[in-house]
Amino acid sequence: MELETKLSEVAQVAREHREVLLTEEAAKNALVMPFLQALGYNVFNPSEVVPEFTCDVGTKRGEKVDYAVCHSGGVAILVECKPANVELDIAHASQLFRYFSVTDARIAILTNGIVYKFFSDIDTPNKMDERPFFTLQIDALRKTDFRTLESFTKAGFDIEKIVQEAGNLKLQTLVYKELQKEFQEPSEEFVRLIAGRVHEGGRITAAVKSQFESLIVASIASLIRDRVNERLTSALSASNAPEDVAAGEADIGGIVTTEDEIAGFNIIRAIAARVTDPNRVVIRDAQSYCAVLLDDNNRKTIARMHFNSPTSRYLGTFVGKDETRQSVSGPVDIYKFEKQILERVAELDG
Repeated sequence: MELETKLSEVAQVAREHREVLLTEEAAKNALVMPFLQALGYNVFNPSEVVPEFTCDVGTKRGEKVDYAVCHSGGVAILVECKPANVELDIAHASQLFRYFSVTDARIAILTNGIVYKFFSDIDTPNKMDERPFFTLQIDALRKTDFRTLESFTKAGFDIEKIVQEAGNLKLQTLVYKELQKEFQEPSEEFVRLIAGRVHEGGRITAAVKSQFESLIVASIASLIRDRVNERLTSALSASNAPEDVAAGEADIGGIVTTEDEIAGFNIIRAIAARVTDPNRVVIRDAQSYCAVLLDDNNRKTIARMHFNSPTSRYLGTFVGKDETRQSVSGPVDIYKFEKQILERVAELDG
C-alpha cells in the first residue's frame, strides 16, 4: 500500500502540473526523483542514486546518463530523462544503449516523467533491447502496474526475477498486438484456418474468404461482449466470491475492468437508451481508459472513463474528435453529464 500511495502522489503532480514541466530538470525534480523515492531509493544518497552518471564508452568521453540507481554495491538501473512534453522515441535512448553494455545494469528506463519505458537485454545478452518490455503511464496507473513495480523497489529488487518477468511481459505484449490485429483485420492465414474448420462447401474461393472475414470480425466482437457480460454478471451477483472477484475486477486480455467502470458503463447505457437501442451501446476497456462505444465501433466513442487513478477520476465527453475531461468523484456523477452524452449519441447517429 505504501508504494501505491506514493506513486499516486506522483501521479497527482503529473496530472496537475505536466503542462508547465517543459524542461528536463523540471521533469526530473517534480516527477522522476519522487518516482525513484516511491520505489524506496534515497535520491539524496549518492551510493544509491548517482545523478549525472558518467562512464566513458570507447571514443565517447564525458557523456552522462541522468541517473544510475545502485543496488547491492553495483549499478542496477540506468535512467535517462526528457522534458514532460517530449514524445518518447527510441532515438532518445542513445546514451542508454551505450552505457548498458559497459555497466552491470540490466534495466534501463527512458522517461519524460509521465511515461516510463523499461528496457532489458532479453533478445541479446548485454545489449539493450530496442523495444521496452514494460511501459508505465504515471498519470493513468493501473492496479497491475503496482504489482509489476514491486519487483523494482529497493526492498523487492531481484534481477533474475525481473528479467524472467520481462521476457514474459514482452511476449505477452507482442501476442496481444498480434491478436488485436487479427481481431480488427483478420489475415488470410487466420481466415483460411477458421474457414477450413467450418466451411463445408469445398474450396475456399475469394467470395468465401470475403464472407468469412466479416463473419470472423463480427463473431470476435460478439465473443468479447459475451465474455465481458459473463464476468460482469459473475462479479456483481456473487456474494461469497474470492477477494479479487469481490473487488469487481474482470481481467480480460491483461486489462482490468473495475466495478466502478462497470457501473459507469451501465449509467451511460441507461442514458443513451433514451435515444437509441441500448444493445448498440458496448464497453471496450483499454490500458489507460475504459471506452463506451456505439455499435462496438472505436470511431463512435460516446464517452471514456478515466478511472484508473486511485486519487482522481475523469469522464471524457466528446464533440467531434475533441475530448473534454470532466472531473467526477464516482460513477454516479456521470448523471451530471446526461446532456453531453445524449448530444454525442445524436451526433454519432446523425
